[in-house]
Amino acid sequence: MLFDFSGTIFRLEEDESWGEELVGADGADFDVEAKAEILRRMTAPVEQFMTFDAAGQHAWDNRDLDPALHRHAYLEVLRSSGVPTEEQAERLYGRLIDPLAWTPYPDTGPVLEFLAAQGVPVGVVSNIAFDVRPAFRTRGWDRLVGAVALSFEVGVIKPEPEIFLAALNELGVDPARALMVGDSAHADGGATALGSRFALVDPLPTADRPDALVDALRAHGLAVPR
Repeated sequence: MLFDFSGTIFRLEEDESWGEELVGADGADFDVEAKAEILRRMTAPVEQFMTFDAAGQHAWDNRDLDPALHRHAYLEVLRSSGVPTEEQAERLYGRLIDPLAWTPYPDTGPVLEFLAAQGVPVGVVSNIAFDVRPAFRTRGWDRLVGAVALSFEVGVIKPEPEIFLAALNELGVDPARALMVGDSAHADGGATALGSRFALVDPLPTADRPDALVDALRAHGLAVPR
């Protein structure tokens, strides 16, 4: 079983402390829609939101392969999204790359526990430029995940087959016996080129998506309890 990270088993979400970062130059708080749009731009898996100069476009195209390029690209995105100061943009970017700032979906833990109890090997495959392992380790879930293939470590991004194979080979699983669960048909669906199955989930706020992982697994024959 393979899972994407962002928008699939974890999500970056606003909390009360975001108010410090999202205050306009006139001292007024950003409205709810503006905050939501900034979050979307920080976490959307493939969509490009702006026109970059040559250096910025190179950074955007390769952001998930190199932490420095990732920082360059997302600071430009934050500036273009109306974040008024460099300091605010830096703080927001710090949240993006802090795995402990990400919120797990309600069924992430139960699904991982169920799969472990059934002896199903689990891997995480993510286009990302920072280490997500602490998000699992701090919750004791690292024992439930047998492989983590991150694009900036593997040197290739989804939908290329090599990143899926990196996880599957570590797990010792034939691609034809694997199910990839993710929120991007383009990126995560690349696993189907190897003969794996694919289940799409919607990257909704965690409060609005209590059991999509359970439903995805049940649709592929795994009777996860609700």
